[in-house]
Amino acid sequence: MGGRSASAIRVAIVEDDDTTREALAILLAGEEGVEVTGRFARGGDVLAELQSLDATVMLVDLGLPDMSGDALIAEVKAHRPALEVMAYTVSESRAGVFAALRAGATGYILKGCSPRELVEALRTLADGGAPMSPSVARMVVRTFQDEDAVAEDYLLTARERDVLRHLEHGLSYKEVASALSISPHTVHSHIKKVYDKLHARGRGDAVNIARMKGLL
Repeated sequence: MGGRSASAIRVAIVEDDDTTREALAILLAGEEGVEVTGRFARGGDVLAELQSLDATVMLVDLGLPDMSGDALIAEVKAHRPALEVMAYTVSESRAGVFAALRAGATGYILKGCSPRELVEALRTLADGGAPMSPSVARMVVRTFQDEDAVAEDYLLTARERDVLRHLEHGLSYKEVASALSISPHTVHSHIKKVYDKLHARGRGDAVNIARMKGLL
């Protein structure tokens, strides 16, 4: 195990599953030149400590309980642009990949990869690369060869997707506002834009259209 070094990769882990989070911490702490400097189960906890967080790389699960991973990534990059972010998730949906990349992630690795693949991906990211699981990289290439698919992926902003996901789970506007720490008026504004962009007639219609387009 390596000691603290100016060149060490300092990793913050954002993962809501306790077992997975601890397993990742043990794995990475055992790697030469890698230090685990933060462990978080919720996006809000990350944001509360973001300015004082001693990390060069953040490993982010996209399925967090309090906010979407892409919304968290966007907030992290807005306040700590030099902090490298890698999505670490089971999802390889086109919408999920592009939402994370658009929010500011420079790596996208699927859970289920080998420990060595994960460690090498973190090293590649820290060295200025953009590691992706092979199936994700191929999907990205194919998507950019399809102009219509690219246009759909950029249809909704990260925040609009976040609001729509909460509505998909049956939350009221007030409950969505509370969950995202924004005002009900702001929620209403986002929903109006979602309806306009999707040409939806209401909540159920918007959710169904977004699902068909792979946006949820």
